[in-house]
Amino acid sequence: MTHHAPHEQEIRAAAAHFGRRRFLTATGAAAALAFATNLPAAGAAYAAEADARKITENPFTLGVASGDPQPGSVVLWTRLAPRPYEPGSGMPNARVTVRWEVAYDEHFKRLAGQGRADAHPEFNHSVHIEPTGLAPDRVYYYRFRAGSWISPVGRTRTAPARSARLSALKLAAVSCQAYHDGYFTAYQHLAEEDLDVVFHLGDYLYEYPVSAAGGVRNYTDRTLPAVFNRETVTLEDYRLRYALYKSDPDLQAAHAAHPFIVTWDDHEVENNYASDISEDRLPPAEFLVRRAAAYRAYWENQPLRRPQRPQGADARLYRRLPYGQLAQFDILDTRQYRSDQAYGDGWHVPGPQSLDPGRTLTGAAQERWLIDGWQQSSARWNVLPQQVTFSERRNATGAGYQLSMDAWDGYAASRDRVLAGAESAGVDNLVVLTGDVHVHYAFDIKKDFKDPGSRTAGVEFVTTSIASGKDGADKPANWDTYLAANPHLKFYNGRRGYLTVTLDQDTARADYRTVSAVTTPGAPVRTAASFVTEAGDPGLKSA
Repeated sequence: MTHHAPHEQEIRAAAAHFGRRRFLTATGAAAALAFATNLPAAGAAYAAEADARKITENPFTLGVASGDPQPGSVVLWTRLAPRPYEPGSGMPNARVTVRWEVAYDEHFKRLAGQGRADAHPEFNHSVHIEPTGLAPDRVYYYRFRAGSWISPVGRTRTAPARSARLSALKLAAVSCQAYHDGYFTAYQHLAEEDLDVVFHLGDYLYEYPVSAAGGVRNYTDRTLPAVFNRETVTLEDYRLRYALYKSDPDLQAAHAAHPFIVTWDDHEVENNYASDISEDRLPPAEFLVRRAAAYRAYWENQPLRRPQRPQGADARLYRRLPYGQLAQFDILDTRQYRSDQAYGDGWHVPGPQSLDPGRTLTGAAQERWLIDGWQQSSARWNVLPQQVTFSERRNATGAGYQLSMDAWDGYAASRDRVLAGAESAGVDNLVVLTGDVHVHYAFDIKKDFKDPGSRTAGVEFVTTSIASGKDGADKPANWDTYLAANPHLKFYNGRRGYLTVTLDQDTARADYRTVSAVTTPGAPVRTAASFVTEAGDPGLKSA
């Protein structure tokens, strides 16, 4: 979708005042101007070309990734970074030719496609390949070459044909991977799972400083550079932070094993931002420069298609991916278009502000797109991968309970409109996938949360974090209170891990996977609980 970024003039105005801003550099201002328009920036097509044969260090330090599978295509990603922890990643300020190959076998004896692409300095030498003509619903292997260097091999899988009647589909959901809070051990186990696709539901990185010892990772064998020990604000900051995260071997293993479908939450920019409103109440034009930098670095470092490429401070991340007749995935963005949090954010007793029907979590256009898409859906399961807790979550029994103003509870009318839209579209089998809260939850979604006996409209599977929150506990301190206050809450666990969901014609089965620790590496994985919901009869039962 090509359009002029709505915020382009504001970014330009903000960039004009950068001389007075201490915390944003002139380089950041120049970058903001450059990417407020279509990219690569003017002159990129004529930029000098560097000879890939002169790259003397391995440029594939950040691994490979694939994503957004379609029946005949999948995005292939890598980024050239011989020295990933330095500004510029050790690459020349010139474009470099990268060759790519897709094969039917991991030894690349039978190729399904190959080609060349330019890795532009404007895109931090990332490449996003969209090979076409692949067969639906099959495994492929891919790799890249730059000069004499060959990347690790990635394994991916295309989506089934639109008309395909699949017997089953297995996905995983992950979120919240604060590097400084622990090792990405859960990804090591995820890489070994037999999956069709992985959904990343947000907080791929965190903006907070990371110490020389990697926070609680407490490295003794390495010292991280000081560039990480500050909050991310500029484009360079965000790019470097992705380099830190993507250098993690467990994260690389998960990306190399499975295609990812990604969406962001707040920490990819800044904690709990809402649209153009920052946590620290910066002038919106100034915050939008930061948001533009963050969105830009996100796209550069994820396996996303061209329509998702940002234009300035705006990016169309919500999108629809069908998997045959079995599932339709409507991936949401609940950050970019939301109204400001009611009552100044945090937990509050619901009231006129949080109940105001004019407030929205999705924005009107995305809400309309979602409900229209449900009207057209013929899928057995309609799955909603999104960021923040959808079901009501009271923090106390009796009157005077509080709700999170950052989650759908703070946007009750927005949730009501979405549920009414699902009902009017005849969506019988609604599955919401959620991240954000660093715990595993399983919810029955009620038509009216005030009435436990009201119709169950669907189920919500909330995945815990990969690392955020450190080791956690099986039963957090508020475990008894939450289960008593929320009768529709069927499971609650506070360890780290991920979620797998198996869909077939009759049931959706969720397996809640947990690791015992992330502050030390190598913990084993176990299944803490399993639930099923039956097609045509929504509601969770222990499996």
